[in-house]
Amino acid sequence: MRGIHKRFGATHALRGVNISVEPGEVMALVGENGAGKSTLMKVLSGAHAPDEGSLFLDGSPYTPGNPLHAREQGIAMIYQELSLAPHLSVMENILLGIEPTRRGLILWDEMKSRATAALSTVGLHKLSPETPVNQLSIAHQQLIEIARAVALDCRVLVLDEPTSSLASKDIEKLFALVRSLSEKGISVIYISHFLEEVQALSHRYTVLRDGETVGSGQTAEAGDETIISLMVGRDVNDLYPRSQRNPGSIALQTNQLAGIHKPRSASIQLRKGEVLGIAGLVGAGRTEFLDILFGLEPIASGGVTIGTFSGAALPAQRWQQGVGMVSEDRKTQGLALGLSIADNLTLPKLDELGPGRLVIPSRQVKVCAPWIERIPIKCQSARQSVSDLSGGNQQKVAIARLLHADVDILLLDEPTRGIDVGSKAQIYQLIDSLAQGDPSEGHEAKAVLIVSSYLPELLGICDRIAVMCRGQLSEAKPVEDWDERQLMATAIGQE
Repeated sequence: MRGIHKRFGATHALRGVNISVEPGEVMALVGENGAGKSTLMKVLSGAHAPDEGSLFLDGSPYTPGNPLHAREQGIAMIYQELSLAPHLSVMENILLGIEPTRRGLILWDEMKSRATAALSTVGLHKLSPETPVNQLSIAHQQLIEIARAVALDCRVLVLDEPTSSLASKDIEKLFALVRSLSEKGISVIYISHFLEEVQALSHRYTVLRDGETVGSGQTAEAGDETIISLMVGRDVNDLYPRSQRNPGSIALQTNQLAGIHKPRSASIQLRKGEVLGIAGLVGAGRTEFLDILFGLEPIASGGVTIGTFSGAALPAQRWQQGVGMVSEDRKTQGLALGLSIADNLTLPKLDELGPGRLVIPSRQVKVCAPWIERIPIKCQSARQSVSDLSGGNQQKVAIARLLHADVDILLLDEPTRGIDVGSKAQIYQLIDSLAQGDPSEGHEAKAVLIVSSYLPELLGICDRIAVMCRGQLSEAKPVEDWDERQLMATAIGQE
């Protein structure tokens, strides 16, 4: 792809991008949210036509008229949000649009045979092609997508954040499959925010920033610092800042807290001026624990004390008690995507924006301006729809809402999932400053409780860490007493 430009009105999304992929090569495409990666891949897959530039496939000019044309030319796209028909069978999904027919009738035996061959290629030898897709795990559904690409005899396979919803054992299987496809001569473009995956899997990398190609090279010759610096346009010497913190009074305390299903027992003390992390496997009960604290789920037994308040409460009451939460799923629970940045940011605290029950838009925009600048949120204005923002900037809006509400306790559930390294660095810096406080500016130190599946993150920013295993929360110990191996061993019940 040479000199690719793409504009959407006043937004110049791609500015002369150049990338190339060799046969059998795994090329990592990295960059911050909003750097242009998805737009570039939509140009490659025929979803967008470039305004300028040229595409070549096997040395010949390539001009996809639409996604179907791109598929016929051997370009296969597998998006982060899987695009399967859940009510159809495995074989119907694999051969969707290319079903073998005779006189208008589907040849089911041939269809089953071709689907079985494709499943064998991705390691699903034992899976029946007639199984409904909605009965499969996310990991298996992703393999079905890849099997569909294999059935199309794809020459270029694009994987967009393929591990974001996978467990570690499924990630290892996916990596083995990608290496196998690479050995067969299939070119792979691998998009990921996890640089350890880039280092482990790719032969070469290309970095996009603000719609431009800013660097590329052999992955084995580049360290994380080199790639991060290219992504953010500056040196990131300390990804996990941790200033001098002075934990104060207890802000939140639980005593053998249990939910209807999970957790079974969770006891913690969270102090102002500290960051307390909760590690554990997906499904261990970490999210349920935060939901109970914020009043989204009922308490089955045990107690919770927040400041001078004791017992269960509804979310509206938690806001009044100085507790705010950033949900794990920002798209369906954390943000109102149909509303503006200003609406989302000010929702918990509207009483200062107008007389009575009225909200004056100009006052609302004025209130948002300092937060947009401080976080910072990259946007056109506070009136811009939050759905137009990149994932990292959407997450910043969710956190800014808590700051606008002036909460004392921040419950953060996977606050950096699916966002780029640059945005992560900014959020880590923000968390550090909130825990430290600034008395000279009248900012008291906040108490931060963070759930994360990314162990380097917890080890980098937390003061203490507890581990949830099958609904049971371990004792919180100083971060110096943990390493990744110990955290994982505790998470799987092998202390």
